[in-house]
Amino acid sequence: MNKSWGGWNLFELTWLVLFTSIAVGFTVISKDSLFGFTVFITGVLCVVLAAKGNLMSYVFGMYNTIGYAYLAYVNGLFGEVMLNLLFFVPMNVVGFYMWKNNRTDGKLSMRQLELKRLLLVGAVCVLGSLLLGLGLSFIPGQNSPYIDAITTVLSVVATLLMVRRFKEQWLVYIVLNMFTVLLWVIRMLEGSGEGLLMIVMWSAYLVNAVYGYYNWNKGAREVSA
Repeated sequence: MNKSWGGWNLFELTWLVLFTSIAVGFTVISKDSLFGFTVFITGVLCVVLAAKGNLMSYVFGMYNTIGYAYLAYVNGLFGEVMLNLLFFVPMNVVGFYMWKNNRTDGKLSMRQLELKRLLLVGAVCVLGSLLLGLGLSFIPGQNSPYIDAITTVLSVVATLLMVRRFKEQWLVYIVLNMFTVLLWVIRMLEGSGEGLLMIVMWSAYLVNAVYGYYNWNKGAREVSA
């Protein structure tokens, strides 16, 4: 735990304090539940620590995964529910052990995809989103099937890249977070009580994804050198 909270720079501390304060404010103003607030906070800690290549990301990520699955369920986002419970829960365990066993001098060894493999990743994202969106559109009560499908497929791809330590995960996360913000904007306009807090949370993730790519790009270059 001491290693997890050491070595924070000014941007990381400012970012964490800013979005934590926003979460507290929205929780009080909108009279949101304490549960929704804890999902927000653990999600922020998870992605900030992931950008730093820190193992504790997966510890906070496990709570956030289960909590977010419940919020998605009550909002009729069944693709998000299946993604979190059937994929993210086991991948939190897998990722923890893979990161633990691929460290050099206490730092995570970061990698870079070749152009051909990066293009393959893009093709998988597009095709997978179209096929899953079509399938979700047949489920009664499903909201925004194609946007839900895009966020689901991109989440799977980004997580696989993440556990294998590729910096390109953050490019996928940037696109994913944009679509997820759009998804919750739609849910908020349709009356979701958790919509506003989720928009703030995923906007925070978007900021972190940009920083994560910067940090991991630098880390991958150091490994190559």
